[in-house]
Amino acid sequence: MTERKAEVTRNTLETQITCSVNLDGTGKARFETGVPFLDHMMDQIARHGLIDMDIVAKGDLHIDAHHTVEDIGITLGQAVAKAIGDKKGICRYGHAYVPLDEALSRVVIDFSGRPGLEMHVDFTRAMIGNFDVDLFYEFFQGFVNHAQVSLHIDNLRGRNSHHQIETIFKAFGRALRMAIEHDPRMSGIMPSTKGTL
Repeated sequence: MTERKAEVTRNTLETQITCSVNLDGTGKARFETGVPFLDHMMDQIARHGLIDMDIVAKGDLHIDAHHTVEDIGITLGQAVAKAIGDKKGICRYGHAYVPLDEALSRVVIDFSGRPGLEMHVDFTRAMIGNFDVDLFYEFFQGFVNHAQVSLHIDNLRGRNSHHQIETIFKAFGRALRMAIEHDPRMSGIMPSTKGTL
């Protein structure tokens, strides 16, 4: 089986980011983004998705975290798309429900080749520490656009915004893991009646 690894570098006037992934890893991760809460959430993707990740980012954090968070989503999406290749033999679809105390979230993903994001989360507060929760939408939109996936995110309940977002990232990691796994019955077969994704 071909190794599903990729490294992507994205340099703009706002951010400089290097992202490497191994889709068949064990969840080892290193993050140097300057945004600690995002690092904590990215670790959930790696751990629960069993994806090795190494992300180093330098952004215009003196303005705010918007560009850094969005561009990390973009770069991760590019790296996943590059690593997954032609998608032959993958399960394609993934889903997960994850609870954390009072919070419960559902994430469903389709490696359809068409970007689409439906994110329905009523955060109970706007900030987690000094992190603006609106930026999570930008992260996932960046990922979706560049990984070329359909992604549905629903926080079904929750009172604590930290718990809400942590359940989302854990569920995203689990759904991603399911979707990119090789299906032994689909070896070498494109999981689409169109013959392409």
